[in-house]
Amino acid sequence: MKPAPPPGTEAAQTSSARRPPLAWALTALSLSMLLPSLSISIANVGLPTMAVAFDAAFNEVQWVVIAYLLAITTLIVGAGRLGDLIGRRRLLLTGIAVFTLATLMCGLAPNLPLLVAARALQGAGAACMMALTMAFVGETVPKDRTGSVMGLLGTTSAVGTALGPTLGGALIEVFGWRAIFLAGVPLGLLALALTFRVLPYSAPALSAARRRFDLTGAVLLAVTLGAYALAMTIEGNSFGPLAIGLLIASGAGLALFVITERRVSSPLLSLSMLRDPVLAAGLTTSALVSTVMMTTLVVGPFHLARALDLDPAFVGLAMSAGPAVSALTGVPAGRATDRFGAETMVVVGLSGIIGGAVVLSLMPTAAGVIGYVLPLVAVTACYALFQAANNTAVMKDVSPHERGLVSGMLNLSRNLGLMTGASVMGAVFAFAAGTSDVTTAAAAEVARGTHWTFAVAALLVALGLTVVLTLRPRSGRAPGRSAAQRSRGGRAGVPPDEVEEGRRGR
Repeated sequence: MKPAPPPGTEAAQTSSARRPPLAWALTALSLSMLLPSLSISIANVGLPTMAVAFDAAFNEVQWVVIAYLLAITTLIVGAGRLGDLIGRRRLLLTGIAVFTLATLMCGLAPNLPLLVAARALQGAGAACMMALTMAFVGETVPKDRTGSVMGLLGTTSAVGTALGPTLGGALIEVFGWRAIFLAGVPLGLLALALTFRVLPYSAPALSAARRRFDLTGAVLLAVTLGAYALAMTIEGNSFGPLAIGLLIASGAGLALFVITERRVSSPLLSLSMLRDPVLAAGLTTSALVSTVMMTTLVVGPFHLARALDLDPAFVGLAMSAGPAVSALTGVPAGRATDRFGAETMVVVGLSGIIGGAVVLSLMPTAAGVIGYVLPLVAVTACYALFQAANNTAVMKDVSPHERGLVSGMLNLSRNLGLMTGASVMGAVFAFAAGTSDVTTAAAAEVARGTHWTFAVAALLVALGLTVVLTLRPRSGRAPGRSAAQRSRGGRAGVPPDEVEEGRRGR
């Protein structure tokens, strides 16, 4: 029999509540994952209607989407770290409350500037939700079921992405654009009530003496990430002077952030964490694979419409195959991760993505829609497997005082990959097609662009697989030890007694 945890530790404070009714706890976590992804895709479908309603240009109404993504990208790491310091349950409840209130404000916004501001506030709440949902898995689920739950959360996110356009289109048709936001308010209130009721109390993982938030580092990181995100989105794939200037500003901000983190006593991000091979490989491959997955969204509509001459309705139907497969394979992927091991399934997932991308790069247009959709299904299924396995590999042995931070970093790597893919892979597609305007390109030009873009995608994922295979022999983790503990024998700046408390808290 295991001895009772010492009084005052996080384990003692949550021993009675650490295992809430699992079905309700998973429902609460799933809602916290569903709502942020749904809010991205459901808003996209409403942009044309909003442009008419506010008599605004399309580049102005695009800020309804950009403001939301910017807020998530800039705040997600800081939100994860803050949750570790003040208590993850407390910050998750705050994030859901902010998200729900902002969603209501979006639905009631009288003009475009207020709508954009409300969307930014909604993104701030979503950043807390996304950063802390995965961090809660270690406190609510037995370790041998971590992969299954990671797969479930991946499925929930895919369902939100896939459901958004269909649900949003129906709501706009019947009730108008405001309904796409107002319909989310009851779901937000349900998520808030369930989280308050069933998720365990999460005491701050560090002592009061260490409970200091690195505000300077958080601001520098937010500015750096914001500049990069704007560079990737503000000019599409053209990379004009403004985008280049923002990239330079982002590089300068990163340099200042690194210098600052080396000097402060309680850094937002201990740079020694990145010496952990599992974390380094996980973040790198997550960014690369997300960059590649955006290729399917950038290339797909043009290839199906221009190269295969499909009507818009059939283009949408073919494009829905990817999210549908991701939603269906998430839970089985998680179970496979639990059974065969996260590291093995990461390799299998990456290998499958490479194989599917290679097939897409070689598939002739004569193969028709089936020749495009079948490899796409394989790529998406293997992506679901990779996501479940990679998240499990990174999160399963993270010590309590770093769960929120590492979860935020994982989500950040995915978001940066998606934004980079939208811009960079779009530029590769246009360059390979040999035209600056792919909307008017000939079928042969679009097909050539598709083939070369997926060839580049296969190379990027192969690079990720090389990183994993190179670091994998050294990827074993000592139970209860964080990245910084393994690299220095203890977390940078954390006294040994707090390190030991973190081990007991697991």
